[in-house]
Amino acid sequence: MSQYKDMTRQELLDEQAILLKRFEEYKAMGLNLDMSRGKPSKEQLDLSMDMLKPVDYVEDGFDVRNYGILDGLKSCKELFADLLEVDVKNVLIGPSASLNLMYDYICQCYCEGVLGSTPWCKLDEVKFLCPVPGYDRHFTILEHFGIKMINVPMTSEGPDMDVIEELVKDEVVKGMFCVPKYSNPQGITFSDDTVRRIAALKPAAKDFRIIWDNAYCIHDIKDEGDTLLNIYDVLGDNQDMVIEVCSTSKMTFPGAGVSALVASDANMAQIKKRLNCQTISYDKMNQLRHVKFFGNLDGLKAHMKKHAAIMKPKFDMVIDHLEKELGGKGIASWLDPNGGYFISLDVMDGCAKRVGELCKEAGVTLTTVGATYPYGNDPHNSNIRIAPSLPPVAELDLATQILCVSVKLAAIEKLVGQ
Repeated sequence: MSQYKDMTRQELLDEQAILLKRFEEYKAMGLNLDMSRGKPSKEQLDLSMDMLKPVDYVEDGFDVRNYGILDGLKSCKELFADLLEVDVKNVLIGPSASLNLMYDYICQCYCEGVLGSTPWCKLDEVKFLCPVPGYDRHFTILEHFGIKMINVPMTSEGPDMDVIEELVKDEVVKGMFCVPKYSNPQGITFSDDTVRRIAALKPAAKDFRIIWDNAYCIHDIKDEGDTLLNIYDVLGDNQDMVIEVCSTSKMTFPGAGVSALVASDANMAQIKKRLNCQTISYDKMNQLRHVKFFGNLDGLKAHMKKHAAIMKPKFDMVIDHLEKELGGKGIASWLDPNGGYFISLDVMDGCAKRVGELCKEAGVTLTTVGATYPYGNDPHNSNIRIAPSLPPVAELDLATQILCVSVKLAAIEKLVGQ
């Protein structure tokens, strides 16, 4: 079929009539389908149930059920060090989610400053760079502390580095949040050139910090998974500039995973000093359970291939529907990621909220439209984050069909001026 913009008004109205008939049939089903968050499915969660079998809770003669070992078990630190290709001494094992580590670090910068710099709470203004579309939880943290967010457009190779290199000349710009591998929601992996340019930044602010949220570091879906350059290998004298985090939240159990933080010697010393006031130790029993379950990095990789086998058919189904229903019509664009948890769909400017309304009317819950931008404000009202992981295949199939019909209806409404 020709592109919608090339169709006459009557042709569009005829198309609309056909689509509305389909839409009413969906509404009559009384559906309640959820594609709003990137939650692992029951089948994925079931993969890790053997972890809950009793284990010997002693490591190197230490009973991990007791107090102590603030920065985490050695074996767990070694597992994450192997995964992230960093030195064990620069790894700290945290609570169940890396979100806690990111919040706590921003809070630390805000309350006590960075390695002797003025605490951000005492400054007139603090700004952060936010690649968009991006992860809503990052934006929520920054908004909580009153940190002004600046949009940085994403390209096919990562955030626009020309924009970033100009913005960091402002001393008020104190950092950047980013998801460097399989970005949320687009699934873009930063190119080697982008990583090198980030590593070589010379910000005006000495306390500039990049939160390198490597949430999907091992979440390949396709065999030809992406490779991310290890930023610590190219930071040179900028070792203090990056704080890396990740977790097992989408590897084992989202509510009971293990998180890790990577930082330079100087940053780690400050973080441990703060942690000594904040906690006695994190859950070492859970750390040991994870180590025993995975065994080593090879075991973790084998486990994640099982996840990929569950995820790939779902992603393939969504992409197939998008191509068949929306391809060639000039009303939507998307990327087919090699991993991660999301598919980013861009519809006609001004139509995303209407698509969300139509989906809700037909019983499909999407991620809140606008959530992929700071302050919930998508300047083009065009981006929709699709989360294929949670619904069973049959439900996902139906939900994606409804989404595609909603995208077409919203586009026609705009084009005919309804």
